[in-house]
Amino acid sequence: MTSISRKLTLDRPTTYQIRVPGYMDASRSDWMGGLDVVLESDNEGLPVTALTGRLDQAALHGLLRRLYALGLPLISVQRVD
Repeated sequence: MTSISRKLTLDRPTTYQIRVPGYMDASRSDWMGGLDVVLESDNEGLPVTALTGRLDQAALHGLLRRLYALGLPLISVQRVD
């Protein structure tokens, strides 16, 4: 794979994982752009929802705005190789 194909762009989807506190219902997957919803616990045993899937930058920003509108703070947003 060349470095050009790995370069981040605004319009090329890449895989992201977004973690928020609490448990989100997996039935909202369609509302969240079809992301995989995994329920986890943090180091202290508190509930965490991990959302993982391929998004371009516009979709990522849209999802982050929806999570903000729900009043969900972000634990992390990571690009996953």
